[in-house]
Amino acid sequence: MIPLGIFAAGVLMLPACSSLNPLCGSSRPVPVLTSLSPSTVAFSQIQQGFVLNLNGSNFDASSIVFVNGSSVTPVVASHQLLQATLTTKEVPGPGAANVLVHTPAGTTGDLGCSSGGNSATLVLTVTSN
Repeated sequence: MIPLGIFAAGVLMLPACSSLNPLCGSSRPVPVLTSLSPSTVAFSQIQQGFVLNLNGSNFDASSIVFVNGSSVTPVVASHQLLQATLTTKEVPGPGAANVLVHTPAGTTGDLGCSSGGNSATLVLTVTSN
C-alpha cells in the first residue's frame, strides 16, 4: 500500500499517428496521385464538360480536386479512383492545367497525429480544337 503522501505518476508516450496510437482514429492519410486519364484532352471536350479520372491511393469522401487552383468536388469511385468533371471555369483555354488532390485533416487535434494534405501535382495537357 502506498502512503497517502506518496503517489506514482506515469506518463503515457504515444507514437506519431500509426496503428499503435489509438487517438489517431480519425486521421486521414495524405492522398497519392499517380496518373490522370487521359493525360491529354482537346479544349472542345472541356467546353462540353469533361470527366477526368484521377488514379492513385488514399482517396476518401472528403478528398477535393484542385485544377489550376479551382476546387472541383469529385465522385469518389474508390480509394484509388476519383472522377472530376472539368469545365471552362477550371480550364479556360488550351495549355497546361495543374491538377492535385487535397484531403482535409481529420478531427484528431494536436495528439501527435498527422492527417490529410496535398498530393503531388500532375499536369493535364489541353490542346486546341
